[in-house]
Amino acid sequence: MTQQKIYLVGAGITGWEGFGSKALEIIAKSEVMIGHQRHLDCFPDFAGEKMLFGELSDLLDFLKKTEKRVAILASGDPTFFGVSRFLLRNLAKERIEIFPNVTSMQYAFARIKEPWDDSIFVSVHGRGLQPAVDKIVAAEKACVLTDKNNTPAAIAAELIERGAEGYEAWLCEDLGLPGEKFTKTSVRGLLELPLQPSGLNILILIRTYAPNLTHYPLIGIDDEEFQTSKKLITKQEVRAVTLAKLQLQDDLVLWDVGAGSGSVSIEASNLMPNGRIFAVEQNAQCLAFIRENLKKFTTRNVKLVEGEAPDALDELPDPDRVFIGGSGGHLEEIIITVDSRLKPEGVVVLNAVTLDTLTKSIEFLEDHGFTTEAACVNIAKTRNLTEYKMFEAQNPVYVITARKGNE
Repeated sequence: MTQQKIYLVGAGITGWEGFGSKALEIIAKSEVMIGHQRHLDCFPDFAGEKMLFGELSDLLDFLKKTEKRVAILASGDPTFFGVSRFLLRNLAKERIEIFPNVTSMQYAFARIKEPWDDSIFVSVHGRGLQPAVDKIVAAEKACVLTDKNNTPAAIAAELIERGAEGYEAWLCEDLGLPGEKFTKTSVRGLLELPLQPSGLNILILIRTYAPNLTHYPLIGIDDEEFQTSKKLITKQEVRAVTLAKLQLQDDLVLWDVGAGSGSVSIEASNLMPNGRIFAVEQNAQCLAFIRENLKKFTTRNVKLVEGEAPDALDELPDPDRVFIGGSGGHLEEIIITVDSRLKPEGVVVLNAVTLDTLTKSIEFLEDHGFTTEAACVNIAKTRNLTEYKMFEAQNPVYVITARKGNE
């Protein structure tokens, strides 16, 4: 059986006028045209067979069997969040020829007069909200293809929940159509629009403010910068050791159990901007402190989880790293949960201030198959005493690192 070429042809934003001369020549010579109805309607005089774009599995079966020349019409660039990924994965690349066009995203940036070479591009079609927002909060500029479930308002609500609302928002509707519309607003403004947006929309987010890194470094933020109860913060020097022991990487999932002030989560966020961090806390006063700190440092990818561990951990994604700063008397139950959920090669770090907690932590962890290492962090800092300085010792903190595996 002779298998003809398959032509993927992207439509411009204005319909058939957006097709190049070569693409129009290919379409005219094709025997079968496949596309959504709005694309097929661009060619009322097409002499061959027209087929509506349906299920991908049905399309693939047809393309594997047909001996006819096929033109598949798509929007913009078929290789950009388009059907090409599926076809190139399932058919010989030699059969496929692609004619890209201007994407709706490119058009939207041109219309709002904003460069797009420094933007990330995200689609929520069939991909879900959480992964999309994970990427948005790590970026300075983002362009989002929404859908009927993951609407601009839903995206805005999630950004606000994460304390990442410092964006100028452009809602771009019905692009290329007579009623196209561009609305400039804020993230909160997306929740207050007087009319429901068109289902054909693109959301562009441009960051307008961020913490001044001259005052707020990536790591080593002064304790006094955090809203906290003095007893419920992992102090600066211990925090540095703790973060080092966690061996963070950019795109991991971190649980911060007993988050206190949120200081570990905030500095971890700076070190893993594409990661997902969950600050778990039950104390009402601490929750207020964490909210203030997340807002102050405009932390992008920390989600505050209100509740008591281990129950509050049930709905969280499995972690790559776990920091236990406080257990509320449920240390063994938390370790049991961590043991069952921690990903391979995962790391657990636990801070203890008493010998009882140190010994219990090591015992519980080793009973559940972890290998452990403990470091005693003794910090003494200078303070003024009349015209002299003296060192004042802080209580030692035991930093316990645990990994699954054999000795």
